[in-house]
Amino acid sequence: MLKIVIVLSIFVCVLAAPTPEELQPLLDGRIVGGFATTISSFPWQISLQISGSHSCGGSVYSETIIVTAAHCLSDYPSLTTLRVRAGSSYWNSGGTLSEIAAFKIHELYGTNGMANDIALIRLASPLKFSSTIKPIPLAVTAPADGVIAVVSGWGTKLSGSQTLPTQLQYVNVEVVGLEKCASNIYGYDSESVRETMICSYTEGKDSCQGDSGGPMVADGVLVGIVSWGIGCGFTNYPGVYADVASLRTWAENTAATI
Repeated sequence: MLKIVIVLSIFVCVLAAPTPEELQPLLDGRIVGGFATTISSFPWQISLQISGSHSCGGSVYSETIIVTAAHCLSDYPSLTTLRVRAGSSYWNSGGTLSEIAAFKIHELYGTNGMANDIALIRLASPLKFSSTIKPIPLAVTAPADGVIAVVSGWGTKLSGSQTLPTQLQYVNVEVVGLEKCASNIYGYDSESVRETMICSYTEGKDSCQGDSGGPMVADGVLVGIVSWGIGCGFTNYPGVYADVASLRTWAENTAATI
């Protein structure tokens, strides 16, 4: 997840909203305050890899389409360096490792802060569905405030660490709607939290760098895509996600044409 590290010695009562330059992807990844799990509990989860290293998460949409975050691919890496591992609890072994034929980033990503942080990937060959590889439906409506959702991914367990656990992690978090997330209840404002976003906040529990692109799931549907935030699990700073319901039409249309 794209996260901004704040030096605690300059922490003040009022913190300026992050600038676009600050909101740059840091793809080292983790789940904060979570637990190890197995892929059979999260069979839609994939590891997006660049040059053999875990970079981002993602979700299985169909046999050939993966949903992830736009910022995971905004540097337009060569297709020859990209792979998707599905069907494994471990990002570095097992399951199915697939080549990528194409990807498409939302056309409006980068024009309005971190809004529209979604991309689709088309695999070079179809996945074979099983107990460890299954698609997840896209949300039709955003979850209400207070709904408990689950976020999964691979990554470090301590803020700023560069060490990735190899086994999949998960954490339960409480959904915070767009309007509430952008209010003075929290440390953000309407300049940083925009339409096409939702949030989650459970103190000490969060997604983080490298969980980017991964799934936030509630009631059996994909409601969010890990996007950005100030720190990871920081007090008063929710994790921010692409709102899948608001981006559903784009995803469906793009999946049919990519």
